[in-house]
Amino acid sequence: MKQFPENFLWGVACASYQCEGAWDADGKGPNIWDDFTHAPGHVKNGDTGDTACDSYHRYTEDVALMKAHGIRAYRFSVSWARVIPDGDGEINEAGLAFYDRLIDELIANDIEPLVTLYHWDLPSALQRKGGWLNRDIVETFGRYAAVLAERFRGRVHTYMTVNEPQCVTALGYGTGTHAPGLKMEEEDLARIYHILALSHSEAYRRIKAVDPGARVGCANCGKLCYPVNDTPENIDAAYRASFDLSEGWVFTQNIFLDSLVLRRYDESAPAAVKRFAATIPASDWEKMEAPDFIGLNVYQGTPVDESGRPVPLGAGRPLTACKWNITPEIMRWGPANLYRRYALPLYITENGLSCNDKVYLDGKVHDADRIDFLHRYLMELHAAVEDGVPVLGYLQWSFLDNFEWAEGYDERFGIIYVDFATFRRIPKDSAVWYKGVIESNGAALFDD
Repeated sequence: MKQFPENFLWGVACASYQCEGAWDADGKGPNIWDDFTHAPGHVKNGDTGDTACDSYHRYTEDVALMKAHGIRAYRFSVSWARVIPDGDGEINEAGLAFYDRLIDELIANDIEPLVTLYHWDLPSALQRKGGWLNRDIVETFGRYAAVLAERFRGRVHTYMTVNEPQCVTALGYGTGTHAPGLKMEEEDLARIYHILALSHSEAYRRIKAVDPGARVGCANCGKLCYPVNDTPENIDAAYRASFDLSEGWVFTQNIFLDSLVLRRYDESAPAAVKRFAATIPASDWEKMEAPDFIGLNVYQGTPVDESGRPVPLGAGRPLTACKWNITPEIMRWGPANLYRRYALPLYITENGLSCNDKVYLDGKVHDADRIDFLHRYLMELHAAVEDGVPVLGYLQWSFLDNFEWAEGYDERFGIIYVDFATFRRIPKDSAVWYKGVIESNGAALFDD
């Protein structure tokens, strides 16, 4: 019988700004997404995360739904400005107490809490000082990490420092489509990546100093390629193409991970990155801390041929509701490529899709497309495990329909439907299906 390894961790994920709401409650300070959404023209329909899913007030209901659907782990992020309103000053006890309550509720329901320190909602006061362009943030982020580690010690055993540094850099400071909405030159983007890597490393050290047994990783995303043919030549070509920076470097896996693990940039890095690299002192590379694990947020990949050239998916290809390609093969080859390069265990920290979900006349939400998507991707993940890739767990994105950044509430990624007018939660068919997968440790994926 095919199953995932014993102790494989099955869970779900959400992020603070996307689900909590309570944007100015109980002493929380403003963050860059509060600022970004409150200014006109940034988000579809003028949507904001002011109330989002109202999970700040409804977390016990959400945890009860997780328990009812067999969820074993919940990855959530802490709102930095809820804990330290200006990012680096006095601690807001009411903010920390909220996360105490959430963590205790999870543990009481046998759900493991996994904490992300930073999921894009930088305190506004720090952005006014330059945000991730200001190197002072390295020490500031380390202090914030230590505050959380000291408070959560003994209850939280797994941390992710930064979620998707690629999106922080490319979308927040490159295209300006995400907060803080800036458009900067390539050498500035390289500097941001470097400061993010140093910040991860400082947070890693500060957490370990408080809680040596804690596991500290990061949640990565970016370009990954898979072979169109299962041949040694094509497999090697897909590996090389995944980490080739010559055809675009900002939205890639390895600028960040190479910094932490290999302590250098790939030779394929473009001129702007090499110019910045020439300014990095050797002492900076010595400060880099390889993560204990890599968290991989993976939704789609690029097929390539034996020469590493992209292969068009063609007209009529399967797409999600937000028009992302559906490429289940990347769930086998993406983790394989990362493990081959870095030799670190992995979690799938995000995977899922947006569907055009609705409440049917029978009062239920039938999301067959999501079930089919998850089924295909999870079978490919099992193939990666069979190939010898040490995948430790899978966290479906997302538990709740929530605020999807620049897309507002138009995109529904959840396995739980949220009526944003009433905040009513309705489990979708996929939530029931996922419960069966978890209970069978994946065996249900292979039932005839």
